[in-house]
Amino acid sequence: MYLVMRWLPLVAMLPLSWSQTPLRAQSANEARDRWARLCQIRREKFDYILPEAMRENGIDMWVVAMKEGNVDPQWDLLGRGYVGSTGYFVFTDRGGDRIERAALGIEDHHREACGDYDIPDGSTDLLKFVRERNPKKIGLNMSEEIGRADGLTHTMYNRIVKTLGPEYASRIVSAEKLVSDFSSRRVASEIVAFGDAGEIGRVLLERALSNEVIVPGRTTLADVSWWLQNQMLQRGLGSSFEAPSVYITGPTGIEATSNDRVIQRGDVVMIDFGVGYLNMWTDQKRIAYILKEGETQAPRWLQNAFDQARRIRDVIHRTIKPGKTAGAMLQLLEQEIANAGFRKAAAFDRIANDAVTEFFIGCHSVGDWGHGLGPSIAFFNPTQLTYEIRPTNLFSIELFAWVPVDAWGGRKVRIPLEDDAIVTGRGVEWLYPANQRILLVG
Repeated sequence: MYLVMRWLPLVAMLPLSWSQTPLRAQSANEARDRWARLCQIRREKFDYILPEAMRENGIDMWVVAMKEGNVDPQWDLLGRGYVGSTGYFVFTDRGGDRIERAALGIEDHHREACGDYDIPDGSTDLLKFVRERNPKKIGLNMSEEIGRADGLTHTMYNRIVKTLGPEYASRIVSAEKLVSDFSSRRVASEIVAFGDAGEIGRVLLERALSNEVIVPGRTTLADVSWWLQNQMLQRGLGSSFEAPSVYITGPTGIEATSNDRVIQRGDVVMIDFGVGYLNMWTDQKRIAYILKEGETQAPRWLQNAFDQARRIRDVIHRTIKPGKTAGAMLQLLEQEIANAGFRKAAAFDRIANDAVTEFFIGCHSVGDWGHGLGPSIAFFNPTQLTYEIRPTNLFSIELFAWVPVDAWGGRKVRIPLEDDAIVTGRGVEWLYPANQRILLVG
């Protein structure tokens, strides 16, 4: 998924209906339950992840600055709250096992109950705060490439420099890698939440590509997309992407996406989308075949193409391990897939007119956004290719296979596979059932 726009960012805390669905039943106090889970996640990340992220990057004070109506992308993860004219989350390494956490000018009536901040409602006198702690390096959220690590505005930067004066302003550095490490390394409670998000997304995708939603000859691609968006609205889910991409693939490639094209028998329909739940963001795909009259299974050519894509995914699944940079892992994956008999495409969607199955992979970071800010085994995240893959990093295991089809005169059908997984010391482990079949719509 290449679109990166937040959708319904505040709806994710609303207690709305989960009725008529196999998904987890909603509690009588869903808003409070979600708050409690997010509170636990935040405390544990502050306790276990933040010290190593700050110390590995040599930053002893991390300042996340924002204004009313223009909050930093890390605002959700750091605990939200009402920002007055100016507010700061400030994290200071003062030695020992614990990083001091302060919310300055950011109000939240529930913050004291959570206990995640040592200073839950401090003064906005930033110079006094900094002078008392005298940090050697002050990290600010500035990044040329990673949007969610680039929340500092130009005017806010100027204000901080002016407020701190030359002595402390000279100690300012980019917190880009710190933000990536803190956000993309996971505690157990986050992993559970991401598994829940992935399962919600999987169920919604597979319901969308069924006769519950699709009536061949009547239902449009837009109907399916709006059904998904309505389901997400009812469940208080967000998305880091725009409208779900519901599209038809044919001999000439993608024929139509999320528009008024009517789904017909014999069509190959695919969906690419993700859900946001408890600050966890997924990126997932599914494929369906619309059965012709008298058919009971997908055509052999389509099943063969799907099986070839699964073979490529199997190579990825057994190859990715922690310890290498994402760039080094990308090179290894491409070599291993080539060794299995496939050829890398010249570029994404640039396919040769021959009888060879081609591939392209983009196993990007996921979890803190649909396209996350951790190590990313994907050409479109060049900075994140330089980051080391660590245990608990979440990845979208995304690939494309182009397989020659005799029924299409030798033209190639594009088969995309995408499910989300975690990297552990053992390698890649799925957090919900990955795609193993072509869905059939009768």
